[in-house]
Amino acid sequence: MLQRANRLKKNIITPFISLAVVFFDYITKRLIVSNVTPFEHIDVLPFLRIVHVENKGAAFGIMSNLDNRFFIAISIIAITTILIYAYKAAKGTEIYALSLILGGATGNLIDRFISGKVIDFIDFYIGKWHWPSFNVADSALTVGIAIFIWSNFNIRKA
Repeated sequence: MLQRANRLKKNIITPFISLAVVFFDYITKRLIVSNVTPFEHIDVLPFLRIVHVENKGAAFGIMSNLDNRFFIAISIIAITTILIYAYKAAKGTEIYALSLILGGATGNLIDRFISGKVIDFIDFYIGKWHWPSFNVADSALTVGIAIFIWSNFNIRKA
């Protein structure tokens, strides 16, 4: 019965969560591109702004001097690895974690294919200190990685 539940999660929940992340990521990025000019900001809360940043690099804009094809190749390798692991070995909360990671990686890959850069728009800050801007895909990646690490620490404790 447990194997059947895992298979159900892998075959239904994984694509559903991943596609939901890709959908919301795509829609929010298109709204930003359509309504916010690059480097414009819209204050939402005393610590949160909506911005329009075009990131040609990896996380936090690092390695932005590298060719877009490098990031596309890395993304495809990562997505393929996640898919293989998700369907062959993942169990329990790992399935949810990998679904979020897969959706986030796919969302940012779509940007790279469409425009050669990733659109970031969420800007958290305290005073003059700003966390690098990010998007829905980045959020899904971060939460997914945290859940994946947490689930593997819990498995090893048992």
